Amino acid sequence: MQIEMTIKGLMVDPITNMPIIILRDADGQRVLPIWVGIFEANAIALQMENISTPRPMTHDLLRNVIEDLAGHITKIVVSDLRDNTFYALIYVDTGSDTVAIDARPSDAIALALRAQAPIYVEESVIDNAKGVDFSTDKADSERLQKWLESLDPEELGKYKM
Repeated sequence: MQIEMTIKGLMVDPITNMPIIILRDADGQRVLPIWVGIFEANAIALQMENISTPRPMTHDLLRNVIEDLAGHITKIVVSDLRDNTFYALIYVDTGSDTVAIDARPSDAIALALRAQAPIYVEESVIDNAKGVDFSTDKADSERLQKWLESLDPEELGKYKM
């Protein structure tokens, strides 16, 4: 089952200094942190802050190409978690068919924001992410888990570059 989620915040992991996208369902019952690269975080932050650039960024270009070819991004889905790596699909309606395009979640989310498309996560991904160790150091992993669990909703503010 797919669960619709929104971006609750974009923040920096205090242990690895890597950006994290925090996705949350409408009820606030399920939260999914996804670690992303700095450039992808920047692309997401620019769109979240409604900052326009003088020329199209990569995700703007991709949205423009899809739309100029009469396609429509209907949704993105964080579809899988394998070997500590998240996978996503971008669903594009071509008018005669719907095509699912493999993507990194960070790119799919950046594109969804630009296309105003909903973000979904497979329930199995959320369930499987609870037991995943994203750190190579067990102590760091436990500290990070406690930090994520103790986050106050007010702390999930805007990402600062």
